[in-house]
Amino acid sequence: MKTTTHSNGQGAGLLAEFEGTVSGHRDGHGFVLRDDGEADIYLPPNEMRAVLHKDRVKARIVRHDRKNRPEGRVTEIIERSPNPIIGRLLQESGVWLVAPEDKRYGQDVLIPKGAIGTAKPGQIVVVQLTEPPALFGQPVGRVKEVLGEIDDPGMEIEIAVRKYGVPHEFSDAALALARTLPDAVRPADKKGRVDLTDIPLVTIDGEDARDFDDAVYCEPAKVGRGKGWRLLVAIADVSHYVETGSAIDIDAYDRATSVYFPRRVIPMLPEKLSNGLCSLNPNVERLCMVCDMLVNAKGEVHAYQFYPAVMFSHARFTYTEVAAILANTRGPEAAQRKALVPHLLDLHDVYQALLKERGVRGAVDFETTETQIVCDEAGRIEKIVPRTRNVAHRLIEESMLAANVCSADFISGSKHEGLFRVHEGPTPEKKDILRTYLKALGIGMTITENPAPGEFQQIAMATKDRPDAMQIHSMLLRSMQQAIYTPMNAGHFGLAYEAYTHFTSPIRRYPDLLVHRVIKAVLTKSRYQLPVLPTPGEAEAKLSKRLASRVTEPDQKPKKPTADQLAWQAAGLHCSANERRADEASRDVEAWLKCKYMREHLGEEFGGVVTAATSFGIFVTLDAMYVEGLVHITELGGEYFRFDEARQELRGERTGLRYAIGTRVRVQVSRVDLDGRKIDFRLVREGEELVARAMKDKAGGRTSDLPEQERALPRKASEQRGDKRAGKGTEQRAGAREGSAAGSRTAKSPIQALKAAVKKSAASAGRKQSKKPRR
Repeated sequence: MKTTTHSNGQGAGLLAEFEGTVSGHRDGHGFVLRDDGEADIYLPPNEMRAVLHKDRVKARIVRHDRKNRPEGRVTEIIERSPNPIIGRLLQESGVWLVAPEDKRYGQDVLIPKGAIGTAKPGQIVVVQLTEPPALFGQPVGRVKEVLGEIDDPGMEIEIAVRKYGVPHEFSDAALALARTLPDAVRPADKKGRVDLTDIPLVTIDGEDARDFDDAVYCEPAKVGRGKGWRLLVAIADVSHYVETGSAIDIDAYDRATSVYFPRRVIPMLPEKLSNGLCSLNPNVERLCMVCDMLVNAKGEVHAYQFYPAVMFSHARFTYTEVAAILANTRGPEAAQRKALVPHLLDLHDVYQALLKERGVRGAVDFETTETQIVCDEAGRIEKIVPRTRNVAHRLIEESMLAANVCSADFISGSKHEGLFRVHEGPTPEKKDILRTYLKALGIGMTITENPAPGEFQQIAMATKDRPDAMQIHSMLLRSMQQAIYTPMNAGHFGLAYEAYTHFTSPIRRYPDLLVHRVIKAVLTKSRYQLPVLPTPGEAEAKLSKRLASRVTEPDQKPKKPTADQLAWQAAGLHCSANERRADEASRDVEAWLKCKYMREHLGEEFGGVVTAATSFGIFVTLDAMYVEGLVHITELGGEYFRFDEARQELRGERTGLRYAIGTRVRVQVSRVDLDGRKIDFRLVREGEELVARAMKDKAGGRTSDLPEQERALPRKASEQRGDKRAGKGTEQRAGAREGSAAGSRTAKSPIQALKAAVKKSAASAGRKQSKKPRR
């Protein structure tokens, strides 16, 4: 819509009307995410009473607050969010209400007595609003679905799929269509396909994998006048069974991706396809699309071709097994797979060549730690362990990258519309932040105005042995943008490819399915026509606005897109937005499980490392648990701490004490908020640790089991304020001023502190005894 601006002397842009989506609450406040991608507008508490999170509104900027944030006023509610609200049913003073699980809603929902259905107090329910909130009235709703008790196994997943609107039930039409599909490859399906059943293709996946998208095979070959390899990457031919516009296709497009949770997967395709007919299971024939490549000794793809085929997987390997075979070709694992060992060695040889070419290309390759949550039968966390990437992981990764690059090159050369996986370089703002940061740390390297991926990799390699290497690599990663799906190819910055797409996972990613259809159309000299797609939703519209500047060249005059291009743009935005939705839902479940896990460790101490510094505190990841929590700035000590944005650290003004990414600390788990998905730590200092342990021995239990007044060092009154995670500017007070009424800041030794605590306890007991009435 067009906006009108009126000047009232308070600054440009005031009283400008705009449309946007409400995002709140935070301490009663909210924001409007503007459709035009401009700065988010702050809404004060009185403006949030009549609106809810995700409502679409029309608003105008009326002033700037003391923090110079644009403050708005809602002038019209365009559309109420259709999403149901998930929360816990409570009864207070005879009144039924639901406390939303997502705290951004900010208001409890009143439930009339006749609208609770079969729900019981304390249960998690899904609520449909019947009356929206008003300035002087709470929202009213009815219980639509009862999910169960909060501690039921898998409840966190049931909440997440509804909270983020993840489709988790296939339509009746899709399930009915899946039942009509065959259980195995039929003779008619093989028509026009290359027979690869005699080629020993194998799958290599994780131990817990259930669907197998890809199979690989390699053999030595002459490439030009030199030595090289023939590398085959065979991918499940989902497009043969999922026809464009069919019921299964509609459901798959709606989901856009499979969503992975601990212990559960919400697949993009019905199980008959994902785990059966399309999965490249061992010792059965399967239909596939093949990228057949010739790779020279330098790791360059000399030639490639695509063709539909029928294959027979000769083995289902795990990453662990392949790594063991490559490490010892005479070991027990190799003895069991004797016939296939030479082909695995050939795969390893081509991998080393591809890896060499990756280095020449200058692709970014940072090693990061990914974690895996291991649960028991009841769904409770047993442990959190790091996912270790071995040579087998990298071998498969390089093979898949090669096939994806060939796919992008094939589509580009055909002049056919398709979806590319685009990852553009850092924005001007992020480049400036990174340059300032590198200069502040005294690193004698920086990035140019138009940086190449190799520049980032060179900085990473040059600093890998520094104590703050983790901090530097983290900042390098943060300076990059998120990858998206779009028909406008702009290359892949991180991988240093001129064109890149996704071809290798059509069972779990819809863009890959579209790429398969385009490749088939090019092979048959036809043109693939996208089906009529649903109207893009809120997430896609928001993403479209925010990505508008990324997918057009600023120096070029934009051309009016054709109807076909617009359809592919919509498909790309839809897949990108739903990819983010899946990631958010997965992170939400993981955070919930970690919070539940850490509730069992309240009061315990762990070593950890600072993984982020902000104006309101530091985030610490525990060494043993791989769990992140916040040490609020009020827990850092009795002085002012200033946030240095250039160095990404907090620095004490009096002592010069620094907390930056990579700083090692010891913390105690002090608070866990399951609903808010937040974990709070407090720093443990040397003296405090000894006192806490002595008190623990005295009580014969954990410090967390002691009354608050008997714990090692009680919090000061100034530290007992509520959780204020939002920043309060770049300068924060972290304790009482030096020389304040607590003039007794002179540090006591651990023994003195313990004696004082015992003496105080004895004196308190004596006072209580003296107050007893005389007989």
